[in-house]
Amino acid sequence: MNLRPIRLTLLCCFAALLAACGGETDTATETIAKADISADVQAFYAASPEKYSFKTPADIPQGLVWENGMDLPDIGSPEATKGGTQYEYMPDFPATLRINGPDSSGEFRRWFDYTTLGLAHRHPNEFEFYPAIATEWAVDFPNKTVYARLNPQARFTDGELVTADDFMFMFYFFLSEDINDPWSANWYSTQYTNITKYDDHTISISMMEAKPDMAALALSLAPVPEHFFQELGPDFTERYQWRFVPNAGTYEIRPENVNMGVNIVMTRVEDWWAKDLKFFRNRFNMDSINFSVIRDTANQFEAFRRGDLDQFKIRTADYWYENLPDSDPDVVNGYIHKAQFYNDGPRSPWGLWINSARPYLDNLDVRLGIQYASNWDLVLQRYFRSDFTRLDSAQVGYGEFSNPAVKARGFDIALAREHFANAGFDRSGPDGILMNAAGERLAFTLSTHYERYRDVFTILREEAAKAGLDLRLEMMDVAAGSRKSSEKQHDIYFIGLNYSLEMYPRYWDLYHSDNAYDDAFLDDGSVNPLRQIKPQTNNMESFANFEMDQLIDRYNASSSREEMVELAHQMTQMHHDYASFVPGFVEPFYWHASWRWVRWPDDFNVRYSNYAEDAFVHWIDMDMKEETLAARRSGQTFEPQINVYDQYLQQ
Repeated sequence: MNLRPIRLTLLCCFAALLAACGGETDTATETIAKADISADVQAFYAASPEKYSFKTPADIPQGLVWENGMDLPDIGSPEATKGGTQYEYMPDFPATLRINGPDSSGEFRRWFDYTTLGLAHRHPNEFEFYPAIATEWAVDFPNKTVYARLNPQARFTDGELVTADDFMFMFYFFLSEDINDPWSANWYSTQYTNITKYDDHTISISMMEAKPDMAALALSLAPVPEHFFQELGPDFTERYQWRFVPNAGTYEIRPENVNMGVNIVMTRVEDWWAKDLKFFRNRFNMDSINFSVIRDTANQFEAFRRGDLDQFKIRTADYWYENLPDSDPDVVNGYIHKAQFYNDGPRSPWGLWINSARPYLDNLDVRLGIQYASNWDLVLQRYFRSDFTRLDSAQVGYGEFSNPAVKARGFDIALAREHFANAGFDRSGPDGILMNAAGERLAFTLSTHYERYRDVFTILREEAAKAGLDLRLEMMDVAAGSRKSSEKQHDIYFIGLNYSLEMYPRYWDLYHSDNAYDDAFLDDGSVNPLRQIKPQTNNMESFANFEMDQLIDRYNASSSREEMVELAHQMTQMHHDYASFVPGFVEPFYWHASWRWVRWPDDFNVRYSNYAEDAFVHWIDMDMKEETLAARRSGQTFEPQINVYDQYLQQ
């Protein structure tokens, strides 16, 4: 399991793939000379024995309290059956099958995250850990160390056994400059101080600090297959571009199941090592998942209505109420089931991410004016039918770590114009858009790849014009839009990020100057006049504040829950004051539609899920599929299923 809490869409369109790869991916890969890094790996360990240690089981401290999570309830339904193919769409073809390095954090990446196993996982209903690759673990807070015993039966998808060596190699891999992954290099170099191998199936991981969720820092780790990356080198990006990385999970992608630009098929590993284990025996039920490229929402929905797709994630009110109303014949006749599921956990921060490094957007008054010129209340009322609510900050859903005092600014034309005037935009042009003394219009480009929200942007633009602001909509495809934002070439980008299930929010990724500029500040805290924008990070706002850096560093180093809560509130307030993020909306639930043959547990899904398929608790009933299709042809009907699951509704 990759520890990134944020998932940006970084996909490359097929045309770009052909341009980059020449349409000859397999041939190009085969021509790269073989390599063997075994000696380099051992030298890496030997160079830092304080970080990479080799001991015996006799060196494991006595008196440790070992846990295994087996008292937690099972996941999924005992009625689930194995088999069948799930037909899914992907909005664009992935830029790579790598899960690290350039272009690896795309939309398709989440399917790897769903199915990859770490040492242990947070229970999707209880938040505590249940075993995966580890059979048990022990937490030693005084020594900032977590011990884990690996399941000797654990195997990678290619059949190789998972051993302690693969966890040792994990550090070599993520700290390698060859993979060109700055986030991983920072994470693995700053969060961990030691990994020790006691035998082939026993390890310990030591952390920099004994943070409240210290166990999570270790148990979320997933092995990196040393045997697979024996050719790791400067040509990593090209060599591994279209090679599926083996993991300990359920599904693999075979070379023959990659049809470039068209579709990808994931197949369940035959005789998967964890198939009969508690927490996994009722999940990952399909034999295969067939992904086809379908680029826009309308075509995706039509494919679902034809039965070409088994299920459809309904993300907008018009599709729930109008395109697939409760009165639709397929719904009334029980062929298509509708579900509204209230979930829990960290909320995706949908909103406008302002690049404060761009001309005029580096002015606080301009950013404040944009805040007051954004009429999200009207969007919520008119477009979302008041089903969704206003987001107040980018850190909502973390319990006591979320700052309840921070509230989103409301739509206020007078305040917007006041701030714009303070920035020099104090006169109206012939079209009503404000101008400055040099005749420059108050106009910025609002970029996005979410074509399904086009009507949202129309409302925002029309309302912003009332305050003298021109928002020029730039609707991009997934690949181009995500690349633009990651390279910090945008003015304003609309996106919602997916956060992992964690105890508290992370600030370094989004707000530390390390992710905004190269050498943002001089030693005295003043701005470095030679600093350059740093691309390929999650700091889309180019947020760089020396005081915030100090708070983030304290937060990351703290082992005190109380201090971390205080710092989290302070940083959320500081981010609010900087006004580079305009909070949009919160989705307190998700809508889902599926054909009758897609089966779900009685309570439908798990508490901590962003999408219905996250936890893989569903299954395909092939007999019911034949029955349903035959009934639809003959006119036979079934009991309609329009269900609201509110057991996790937050009051």
